[in-house]
Amino acid sequence: MMSIINNINKAFDHRIRLGIMSVLMVNEKADFKELKELLGATDGNLASHAKALEKETYIIVKKAFIGRKPNTSYSVTSKGRNAFKKHIEALEKLLGNK
Repeated sequence: MMSIINNINKAFDHRIRLGIMSVLMVNEKADFKELKELLGATDGNLASHAKALEKETYIIVKKAFIGRKPNTSYSVTSKGRNAFKKHIEALEKLLGNK
């Protein structure tokens, strides 16, 4: 049981971070506006949680301009993909689904 708990990743313990990762696991990328709407997050809340995931190198943040408007997009790294899969597997085992 202890090893299962060890695989639960603290980086994903907030619903916004869990949401960011969930969206990015099934989409190649997502932009700030899409994530904000999907997760019902404020600008500051989304930005701070994305920063935390970026610091862990679980996501890549790209800033660009579309026309004259700034655009921030996010994509998951292979490290992030592996860490998130391990986290979900640990939760499933903890819940007795595997």
